[in-house]
Amino acid sequence: MPEHRAVKRVRIPFAGREVEFVDREAALRQLGELAEGGTWWPLVIYGPEGCGKTALLRQARAVFEDYGYHVVYVDPLAERVEEVLQYTPSIRDIVLDVARRFPEPYARIVDVAISVASHVMRSLSRPRVAVLMDDVFQAVGVDRAEQYVKTLLNLIEWPPADYDKVVVLVASSEGVTRERVGRHRWAEIRAMWNMPREGFQQLYEHLPSPKPPTDEAWRLTGGNPEALERLYRAGWDVGRAVDRIVREGALDAWVFELGDVGRRVLVEVLDEPDILFYRAGDETVRVVKERLVEKNLVARVWQRDPDAWIDVPPPERDPELGIGKYYAWQTPIHREAVKRALEAAGR
Repeated sequence: MPEHRAVKRVRIPFAGREVEFVDREAALRQLGELAEGGTWWPLVIYGPEGCGKTALLRQARAVFEDYGYHVVYVDPLAERVEEVLQYTPSIRDIVLDVARRFPEPYARIVDVAISVASHVMRSLSRPRVAVLMDDVFQAVGVDRAEQYVKTLLNLIEWPPADYDKVVVLVASSEGVTRERVGRHRWAEIRAMWNMPREGFQQLYEHLPSPKPPTDEAWRLTGGNPEALERLYRAGWDVGRAVDRIVREGALDAWVFELGDVGRRVLVEVLDEPDILFYRAGDETVRVVKERLVEKNLVARVWQRDPDAWIDVPPPERDPELGIGKYYAWQTPIHREAVKRALEAAGR
């Protein structure tokens, strides 16, 4: 983003309070570049659960509106109904008109958003349009992810009317869809990682004392805001936070079902996630990798080219945080949860 373009930082819900969007300076510059040039394809952003994708999209709305865009923002999994569909006030009448045409608009909110963007192009003279979608693949289902990406591409390449610029951003933690979407030339895929140390420190300062030293919080969360919030809500009791992840992901049952050979592989992956890359030809390793990705426990990280990332990539390797050259545990707490499940299974 050009230095002269200072955009107001939005406030984000965090740990029962609202805090200002912090750090992510590289991401803000990238958003400014997208606003100036638009997107040629839908930009699909993958990253660990809780790494800050939703916060980034909320900040993106402010950035694009500052650049004169009419924004429609969809978060199908939002806890509050008023946050499922958000939009620039300038297109309120268009949104309401489109929503009336759908018998159950919230059940088809992704279709509503795409239709709104299309009607904005028809109704306004050469508008700037931004479509921001958060976790829509999880909402529409893995099998339909490719279909929606193609529909969004058509909005860019075959618009219903002329536009000045268009930006389409789709964020997802659903790692299973990454290869399926990537096998087509329908989207640009970039990755996003947890917060860098400096930004994490800024976020951590918003939490009240008493609290553990920053180094300990960093070592446990790897810079993941949601993992930090989990720890805070668990009263900084690591065992409670880990047990919750085990329960939510049914990790104990899954680890038991892997059998002895699969569990032995998993024990190795705890210390060296790159086994998932180096031994990809091994059938057991392949199965373990697929399930770890499906359960959002590990992520691909093998490109460190800044152009392949939103904000900054993770370090080349960080064994303490579970980051390898090719694969990484989404957070140290996720790794600890799998370790806990393995111990329960007798490994």
